[in-house]
Amino acid sequence: MDAMRGYRRPVTAARLAEQLGVSERTIYRDIQTLSGLGAPLEGEAGVGYMLKAGFFLPPLMFGADELEALVLGARWVRRQGDDGLAAAANSALAKIAAATPKDLRDDMAETSLWVPMGEDRQNASDIHVRPVREAIRYQHRLRMAYRDEHGAPSDRVVWPFALAFLEGKRLLAAWCEMRMAFRHFRIDRIAAVESLRQRYPARRHDLLKTWRKEHHIREDY
Repeated sequence: MDAMRGYRRPVTAARLAEQLGVSERTIYRDIQTLSGLGAPLEGEAGVGYMLKAGFFLPPLMFGADELEALVLGARWVRRQGDDGLAAAANSALAKIAAATPKDLRDDMAETSLWVPMGEDRQNASDIHVRPVREAIRYQHRLRMAYRDEHGAPSDRVVWPFALAFLEGKRLLAAWCEMRMAFRHFRIDRIAAVESLRQRYPARRHDLLKTWRKEHHIREDY
């Protein structure tokens, strides 16, 4: 059940078997046993299984690798995200430490995996990251004053659906109303941005799915 809660969509017995290092037969037997005990599972053989929505499973003890992964991820976000994401990373780690049977704050502080400092995270384009993130979250149309790689200015209205945090760069993926196609925009080339507070006439999930298909990008689990 702890493995299954890591998936948003039904996961096959074959994938669970590979992840847990057991046979598919063992997975089917365990699914049947758990269902008989009243576990909130849904699905069927050949299609996949998942935990029912809204089910809360208290966290188990974290292994050393899991703990290092959490801390390393949070440290990366603090370096690459905006101030809001950096604060959220700190808050998430604090909640994780408090929600486990053992106080993990000392272990987290002593984790010796670090993200190189590189360039200063703070730059002028940081002020545009938060409004872009919020427009993606609420599926709002976004108006931007943008300059391309040659410095040519343009005014764009876009439907933002994804934001990539690359090393030292942030890249927005959006449907551009002017070009009537998917386009990518570097956040550091945005001169001004504002949310129009209007939902764009498409589902973010559908835009993301079509964009992934066009660019041959595998879907995250």
